[in-house]
Amino acid sequence: MNKRVYIETSVISGYGRRRFHSSLMKFFDLIRKGVFIPIVSVHTLAELYDKKTPIEVILNLATIEYTESETTIEMNNLTDKYMEKKIIDEGYRSDALHIAIATVLKVDVLASWNLTHIVNEITKPLFNKVNINEGYHFLEIKKPEEIM
Repeated sequence: MNKRVYIETSVISGYGRRRFHSSLMKFFDLIRKGVFIPIVSVHTLAELYDKKTPIEVILNLATIEYTESETTIEMNNLTDKYMEKKIIDEGYRSDALHIAIATVLKVDVLASWNLTHIVNEITKPLFNKVNINEGYHFLEIKKPEEIM
């Protein structure tokens, strides 16, 4: 069965950057081949369009078929729980929202290059502790090359 993968902003915006280039080329090729089922939130799209995102990043995103997810009250409430536990600083609430979106959507894995707040060996178990305490599932959080 193909994995449902929530693609966080850093993965999409990392496309074309020299240090991520080869692994992201493979990752997006696997998406195009149908190995992974990509899910992109309106939150992710808003982050992309709020920044001066290079055109090659936008064009690459246009080459994949993805499910677009809205942000719900449930996702925002779960984000509030993460913030109450002070897993990350308030200024990075949008990173916690990515975790909540992926959790509520029950994806198989969240793909991220955000090593500071998301793919972090300290924060991952803290987010998942809240998830379990709130009745949600354990969320796999990995870099694209770990998913491949």
